[in-house]
Amino acid sequence: MLNKYFRIIVGTFVLLSVVLTVYVNPNWMWFTVFIGVNLIQSAFTKWCLLETILSKVFKIK
Repeated sequence: MLNKYFRIIVGTFVLLSVVLTVYVNPNWMWFTVFIGVNLIQSAFTKWCLLETILSKVFKIK
């Protein structure tokens, strides 16, 4: 269940950042870069802030 919510949230953030980049300001692309860097870092460290937050929200250990 946690994996499903994680993917939905990250996908929404990526799409939102692309829309904001196109229609608001090109600097929003840095948000997309941040998401990508966070995903790469979590692959190596096995830790992600969003996963920690979702675990606490849904009380999953």
